[in-house]
Amino acid sequence: MKTDLTMAGFEQLQTPEQVEKVLSGTGTVLCVVNSVCGCAAGAARPGAKLSLTGAKRPDKLVTVFAGVDTDATNQARKHFLPYPPSSPSMALFKDGKLVHFLERHHIEGRSAEMIAENLMMAYDEFC
Repeated sequence: MKTDLTMAGFEQLQTPEQVEKVLSGTGTVLCVVNSVCGCAAGAARPGAKLSLTGAKRPDKLVTVFAGVDTDATNQARKHFLPYPPSSPSMALFKDGKLVHFLERHHIEGRSAEMIAENLMMAYDEFC
């Protein structure tokens, strides 16, 4: 489940320090909160990967794994406020600011193509 994203070019963040360095930096960053649930496997991970086929994409791709890399995930979630914790979820940052967020309820019951389309619209606006 981890390698599904890392093989697609996502960097696995495993410590709060790694998360802080990436999410507070410059440029655009897509952060995917990965999980073991069915909607992560069926829509979130495939949708995140599919979103990278468009003309624009974030400068950096990162992921934290909820329930595995707990400290890193908790640190990332501090950057997602005011959104409550949810897994899976996806956050797009520009120059350290959260500019687009998909909560679990935006992912659950939707196709990978719908997730990708949502992300690509955000890339068109912010990347």
